Amino acid sequence: MATVGVIAALVAGCTGNGTGEPKSAGRTKIASAPARLWPERSPAPPPSPDKNVSGRPSRLSGLPRVPSGDIRRLDVLDVVKAQIAEDARSEMPTFEDADVRKITRCATDRRHCPVRTPQYQDLTHDGKNELIVGIEGNEHTLTVWAYTIKGGVVYRILDTGGTPLSMEVSDGDVIMREPTDKPGYESRTVHSWNDDDQIMEIRVMEFDRAVSPSPRASKPGASEPDASKAGSASSGSGSPGSPGSPGSPGSSGSPSPGPSPSGSPSPRRTP
Repeated sequence: MATVGVIAALVAGCTGNGTGEPKSAGRTKIASAPARLWPERSPAPPPSPDKNVSGRPSRLSGLPRVPSGDIRRLDVLDVVKAQIAEDARSEMPTFEDADVRKITRCATDRRHCPVRTPQYQDLTHDGKNELIVGIEGNEHTLTVWAYTIKGGVVYRILDTGGTPLSMEVSDGDVIMREPTDKPGYESRTVHSWNDDDQIMEIRVMEFDRAVSPSPRASKPGASEPDASKAGSASSGSGSPGSPGSPGSPGSSGSPSPGPSPSGSPSPRRTP
């Protein structure tokens, strides 16, 4: 009987006076619409569209057809030189003459070659690998290109760059983290495959809590990998400081006019 009395008291407390009517929780704050500041001022006009961005994959001429569709059969230096020539014909050069000379000397001067080890990842979700190319510049900048093969023809599907703390590929997304001028934060840019346009497009640009290890955290006296002992290719995602390979060795910097070393996301263009 005591238990029944306690339960009755609790029910009465919830219903207010024990009559079964709901008890008021108090007045609820009324939601209001956002108050627009300076409504009399005209908004800024949208930026003019970039005429250099086609929104479609860019065919890379100057390379032999690859009927097998195996992109690993391509030499990464041949791809880079063909792309430089293609950009010159389009009057959209990525590199200055001094940088082009460094890339041209890669075949004989692998130690100072700015082209990183080629990376192979499935970016288009078709079960086949694409080629990811990284070309280093001064101030820790990195130009990043990605290529696929369709009908034996090579197409560029990604053209971007930045000052990466780290780069990775996750479920086909190319993720670049860059430093910012705000302590404890870094920028995160995610390029994802657009099946309609058949290119990699920016899906996310945001500031995020810092997760990349600081370069200063490396052990003092740690030696760099010997580029002469590096493999011809790596199947993992790219990372800053990767040694070169017989196709594209080295990790010496060269000027790159694309990304800005300002510490904020700086993707350049996607073809």
